[in-house]
Amino acid sequence: MVAVLLVLLLALILFGAGFALKALWWIAIAVLVVWLLGFVIRPAGHGGRKGRWYRW
Repeated sequence: MVAVLLVLLLALILFGAGFALKALWWIAIAVLVVWLLGFVIRPAGHGGRKGRWYRW
């Protein structure tokens, strides 16, 4: 009985980790798209030239 519970617990942990990793991949893709759009859509800086949209 303990072995069955351990296998079920392991399956639940691996399922949760897989879901979390997949969600992290989607978040990483969304951040990459926003970062790339930042290079295309930049506000004008001082003197009319294009400035950076981020502060680092």
